[in-house]
Amino acid sequence: MSGHSKWATTKYRKGAQDAARAKVFAKIIRQVEVAAREGGSDLSANATLRTMYAKARDASVPIDTIERAIKRGSGELEGVRYEPISYEGYGPDGVAVIVECLSDNRNRTGAEIRNLFNKSGGSMAEPGAVSWQFERKGTVAVPRGADEERVMEVAMEAGAEDLADDGDRWLVTTEPAELMAVRAALEAAGLEPGTAELVMVPTTTVAIEDEAAAKRVLRLIEALDDHDDVQNVYANYDIPDAVLAAYDG
Repeated sequence: MSGHSKWATTKYRKGAQDAARAKVFAKIIRQVEVAAREGGSDLSANATLRTMYAKARDASVPIDTIERAIKRGSGELEGVRYEPISYEGYGPDGVAVIVECLSDNRNRTGAEIRNLFNKSGGSMAEPGAVSWQFERKGTVAVPRGADEERVMEVAMEAGAEDLADDGDRWLVTTEPAELMAVRAALEAAGLEPGTAELVMVPTTTVAIEDEAAAKRVLRLIEALDDHDDVQNVYANYDIPDAVLAAYDG
C-alpha cells in the first residue's frame, strides 16, 4: 500500500523560495470567492467552501482576508466576478496537461493559455481530449515525522484509499467526498495534517527520461503555473527523481 508515489510528482510544485507569497494568497482567495458564490457562505452547508477555507488556513492566509473573500463571493461585498475554466492540451513529448483557471475574462485567459502551449511546442486540445486520462481525488499531506502505521490506520478507518511516501511527508489519497472527513480524523488523532486538497491524478503516465525533454515539459508547466489566472496545473509525465532534482528552471 505504501511506497514511493509516482503520480505525486506529476503536479509540479515550485519551491517556496520561488513562489511569491502575495500571488499564492491571491490564487487561493479566488478559490474561496468562487466556492462561496456557487454554494453559499455557510461553511457547514458548503463542502467546497470548507475545503477552500482549510486550504487558505494551511497557507497561513489571515482569517479576516478569508472572511472578506467569502463576503465578496456571497455578494455581501462588491468584487470582481471570477468563473472557473479548465483547459486541456498536450505539452512536449505528448504529455497530457490540464489547466484549471479562475478568470474574469474568458477570452483573454484562453488566448494567453493557448499562447503558452504554442510557445512550448505543445498545443491546446478540445474539452475531453485529455481529461479522460485523469481522475479527481482528495489528498491530505501528513508530516513525515508521524508514524506511518498510525497514519495508515486512522486514515483508512476514516475512509481513505491509499497512503504513499512523498519525500518529506506521507500523502493520503481519498475519494473527493471523503477528503474533509479523513483530514478531520487525522487532526483528531493528533497527527497534524497539512494541506488537504482536491487534485487530478493521471491514470496513465508518459515516461520522460531524457533531461532535455524533461526541461521542455517542466518549463511549460512552470510557465502555466506562473499565470495569474491559473489555479492548478496537472500533467501525466513520469520523470525520474534524479532528472527532476537536476532541473533548475
